[in-house]
Amino acid sequence: MTKKLFITLSLLTAFALVGCNNTDNAADEREQIVDELDPEAENTPKNPEGNDKLGYVRYSKEQVDNDNEKSHIVTIDRTKMANMIARIILRNDGFDEVATLVTDKEALIAYAKEDELETDKAADMAKKTAVSILPEYFDVYVSDNEMIMHDIQSLHNSSTKNDNYDNTLDQIIDRMKQSSQGK
Repeated sequence: MTKKLFITLSLLTAFALVGCNNTDNAADEREQIVDELDPEAENTPKNPEGNDKLGYVRYSKEQVDNDNEKSHIVTIDRTKMANMIARIILRNDGFDEVATLVTDKEALIAYAKEDELETDKAADMAKKTAVSILPEYFDVYVSDNEMIMHDIQSLHNSSTKNDNYDNTLDQIIDRMKQSSQGK
């Protein structure tokens, strides 16, 4: 009888552990999504002491004209760019919250502002911040419509290689154009 009880308890424990493991995976997945959207999770430099170091490179024409260099693709980290834009905007007085999405050719910035900050001035500040950071070919759209923050957040896991988000992106941009775009 004791042996049967021991086996039964062992099986029940094993089933409980398997069930808990599935719950943990779902919780881990939810936590990962929350972490991805947490702007505080990003900005600790890998080498804080070296953060004040100047950036420098030197190449000759021959180094850049070789076959390896011709296949070198220049990329930007869109998440870091979005993070930088949002953080700089929030350093200005009058902004309470900023959501920024950077695609391969657009930057969408939605923000909540204080009533004292004029609409055109806020739009101008947000747009100029993005323009000063991004390459010149980017189109920048801004809006003080706080609902658009949720809309652009819905695209945070999209990829520039996936055309499925284009319609949603175009709809959001059309709504943003109804807001002041600055001077």
